[in-house]
Amino acid sequence: RGQAFMKSSVTKRSVVIRGHKTSISLEDAFWNGLREIANAQGATASKLIADIDKARETNNLSSAIRLFVLEYVRTHRKADRDS
Repeated sequence: RGQAFMKSSVTKRSVVIRGHKTSISLEDAFWNGLREIANAQGATASKLIADIDKARETNNLSSAIRLFVLEYVRTHRKADRDS
């Protein structure tokens, strides 16, 4: 539980979404989570980012990714407890 307060540096990466190049700044923990989710879904991180971008309800893609990762963790934690 103490890991929630670990320092995590912000890393800026360039990605191409539907032919458009953009930069995304996320903490390392979110980049790692995004890659883990993509692997679990049999997708690439780029594909997952494009899906998040298409479905997002906020103007900020970085925020949308953080919320997606958080919701994924919450949903799967609940599913693990229920099984």
